[in-house]
Amino acid sequence: MADTKPGLRKPEFTKVDQLRPGTSGHNVTVKIVSTKMVLQKGRSDGPQARQMRISECIVGDETGVVVFTARNDQVDVMKEGTTVTLRNAKIDMYKGSMRLAVDKWGRVEVTEPASFKVKEDTNMSLVEYEVVNVVE
Repeated sequence: MADTKPGLRKPEFTKVDQLRPGTSGHNVTVKIVSTKMVLQKGRSDGPQARQMRISECIVGDETGVVVFTARNDQVDVMKEGTTVTLRNAKIDMYKGSMRLAVDKWGRVEVTEPASFKVKEDTNMSLVEYEVVNVVE
């Protein structure tokens, strides 16, 4: 009996305009348009020197832009003009709008500069969603 291991699947990449609320497992290659530090707190002294940093970055591709929430070490990678690949990203909802995020199960990788021009006039985070309960 031949010992056949299932091969690794090639990642399927999503475009920004295909992102929808409540979805996860997205692989997206985006350029960073802008970045803004939102929260920086913590203690740098003591046995557990923990700092919490959160930055909101506008990232996008040729189909549109979305707000990406960078946390802690991800903040250092998110420099304006850099191209990054977000692996296993998810959509978080914040005040009715979409935010792209990568948790501990995903990765943020700097890649070679992309050739596409970011379409900044289609901001997916400006679309407001409302939670509707359907009763049958």
